[in-house]
Amino acid sequence: MDSARRSGTPGDPTPVDAPGGAPTGDGGAAGAALPERSRAGTNGTDPVVNRLAATVARLRRQVEQAQFDADGRSVIELAKGVLVERLHCAPAEAARQLEDLAAETDLPVLHLAAEIINQAARDQVAEVTKAFLTQASGGRSYDDPEENSGTTVATRLRTAESGVLAAADTQAVADSLLTHALRPLDAVSVAVWAVAPDGSMSLAGAAGFRADEAARWHYVPPGVTTPAYKALLERQPVWLPSFAETGLPSVGRHDTPDGGRVAIPTGTGGRLTGVLEICWPGSLPPRSPQIERQLEALAQLCAHTLETRPAAGLPGPALSDSAYRDLTELIDLVDGLYDPALVLRPQIDADGHLIDFRIHHTNPRFVDPVGRPRSSVTGALLLEAYPLAAGQSGLFDKVERVYATGEPFRADDTLLTTLVDQVPLTSPADISISRHSDSVLLIWRVKDQADRLASLLQHAQRLGRVGGFEENLATGEITWNDQMFTLFGLRPTATPIPLTQLPAHAHADDETGIGRFLRTLLHQRRSASTAFRLKRPDGIIRHLRVVAEPVLDGTGHVLLVRGAYQDISAQHWTEVALAATRDQLAHTEQQAAENNRLTLKLQRAIMPPTRGPLDAAGLRVAVRYRPAEDDHLVGGDWYDAVVLPSGRVLLCVGDVAGHGIEAATGMVVLRNALRGLATTGAGPGQLLRWLNLVAHHLTDYVTGTAVCGLYDPGTRTLEWARAGHLPPVLVRDGRATALPLIGGMLLGGPPDSQYEEGRLTLEADDVLLLYTDGLVERRDTSMGDTLDRLLVTAGRPAPSLEDRLDHLLTHSDADTDDDTCLIGIHLPPS
Repeated sequence: MDSARRSGTPGDPTPVDAPGGAPTGDGGAAGAALPERSRAGTNGTDPVVNRLAATVARLRRQVEQAQFDADGRSVIELAKGVLVERLHCAPAEAARQLEDLAAETDLPVLHLAAEIINQAARDQVAEVTKAFLTQASGGRSYDDPEENSGTTVATRLRTAESGVLAAADTQAVADSLLTHALRPLDAVSVAVWAVAPDGSMSLAGAAGFRADEAARWHYVPPGVTTPAYKALLERQPVWLPSFAETGLPSVGRHDTPDGGRVAIPTGTGGRLTGVLEICWPGSLPPRSPQIERQLEALAQLCAHTLETRPAAGLPGPALSDSAYRDLTELIDLVDGLYDPALVLRPQIDADGHLIDFRIHHTNPRFVDPVGRPRSSVTGALLLEAYPLAAGQSGLFDKVERVYATGEPFRADDTLLTTLVDQVPLTSPADISISRHSDSVLLIWRVKDQADRLASLLQHAQRLGRVGGFEENLATGEITWNDQMFTLFGLRPTATPIPLTQLPAHAHADDETGIGRFLRTLLHQRRSASTAFRLKRPDGIIRHLRVVAEPVLDGTGHVLLVRGAYQDISAQHWTEVALAATRDQLAHTEQQAAENNRLTLKLQRAIMPPTRGPLDAAGLRVAVRYRPAEDDHLVGGDWYDAVVLPSGRVLLCVGDVAGHGIEAATGMVVLRNALRGLATTGAGPGQLLRWLNLVAHHLTDYVTGTAVCGLYDPGTRTLEWARAGHLPPVLVRDGRATALPLIGGMLLGGPPDSQYEEGRLTLEADDVLLLYTDGLVERRDTSMGDTLDRLLVTAGRPAPSLEDRLDHLLTHSDADTDDDTCLIGIHLPPS
């Protein structure tokens, strides 16, 4: 225990500083001094300092706003990911859809993103938002479109969640929770406590407290009754309306003495890892199920930064003043030793019987034989950490005897046995066990460094599945290590197999390779290696590699052979699996290429790249279709221009989300369905409503966009509607303009979606352009800028309608490798 911690006493439960601990909380000492100086400047004493303080305050607000914007962008990016998955569209299309939805619902983009995440996640944050909405709407359903009062709650919780997931430590988690979720609830500070197995607590993160106050409460010994301790003991949230009336100590008790507090335990899988403590300057917010769920959701956000700590048990009984001082002095003594040492505390059951010892402390010299860090051993029970202590070595019995009698025990050359991956490792050590008050001190010193090196080598051989051997050809003596017997499937008492008998234990097909290996090794007296299949006595065949070298005597004869065997079965089967995977991948690629060719033929049979001008009811209609540059990206763009039985002309373009056979078949379904529906004489808005029902009910989750127009040659009027598509472009008198962006959801959306209609009367020599986004969309440019460039290109003079369409395709700077459909409608002068 550090010196600062020693200055505390059980009689005064206020914890003390950890030495060298970095200040935590809201601001540091330097930051706290500036407001005092700035107030002096406000009184006219120091205007220079006043200006500097104002600058610091302004920069701090900018930093906080930048952090909030960054967290908000994380929420928006996550919502875009949900749209990409659901709509099977590109990120750019998802961003555009999110903006369109926000505009149509009259919600900020950040609030709408939080609502989309809630609907996709259905987690505890979503349930909290649902509860707030239900309360605000007087019991109406969460999906009631007229209520959005819980949007702020969803946005705050999702923003806090994104900050927690991006946080590097628990301190950053505390800052994010206070900034995004708790200050709107009028809370002024928050503390995240990490709970140790012995019931002690450490302040893992704090925000809103003074730096010196957070440093004083860096550590809380076991048994000190604080709000966090009560929450841990009761395993449920503790609400304290007036903190001063409780008389309990805790961090910030002098800052908000009359305020309220809430302490909520947190953990995963029933395993408590910490406590979230929230402070208010005055009374607590109204305690409602909605507020309780929100605070519990915030507590769970802290769990992922604490879940790597050891499991926390229920706190033990409080220590007396003398026992606490004795334990503190013992820990100080142990930390000064040069040998590994453990401080053990007895574990007593309900009947008062000793069942085990808990490892309360490990000194800096402690090195676990298994290689585990000190933090994973500290707090564990002795028999859980070292189960063999109750067996061959009898270490547990010796510790128990010392604890019962108080007589110290010391022994040299005691064998300590440790279980490593079911492999027992034994090493001699000097042992010292002594009792100090109610604790037991266990010290051991490993006798020989060579034993530690041998243990390390044994670990390396076990992990690498390598066994070493040495064979004396003169005496016939063969030495194997333990791993060799494991590789050959023999008992440790079995007779080792000589190299000359190796062919009898190998697969018949490998005898030639083994013979070549033996001739090189024994006759040519050179190092050699080979791989073979070993037939073990248990019937298992393993793939081994043997590497050996000869050791020559003074006359040049082979005296002995030493080498190693390695089990390469996993590598062999991995190579076999990779070869099979490559074959299957080649077959899959061939099938995919064939499917893509068929899809491409289907698409181009229905949508030819060019189509001659069509004279229909006084209109000249020309079509251009440009497939994607990458033939593997067969898309779902489509167009249609046909004269209906009523004499009106159907003009439409569309874009089905996705690529491949699904997009192509979805395109065929929507195109043919629209043709059939258009014969009913309905308007374009009604046609798109029906087409949305077709996409919703009669396809496999097809989504897409479309523009549908009906031209009446008698009145020269074009009625049109859009379903999430880009607006048509009108070229009149040498000037190109985009038609108004009327409302309409994309196809495959809600079944009750409505579509507005627009009306346009064509004049002589007018040109109307319908197109898909493959003509204009760029990854690095906003859609508004690309549309402006399209208007400039479309307004340039052209000798004919076909030349105008070809010019648009030639000068298109789109870079998304998407299909492009383009329809041009020209009303010639009479």
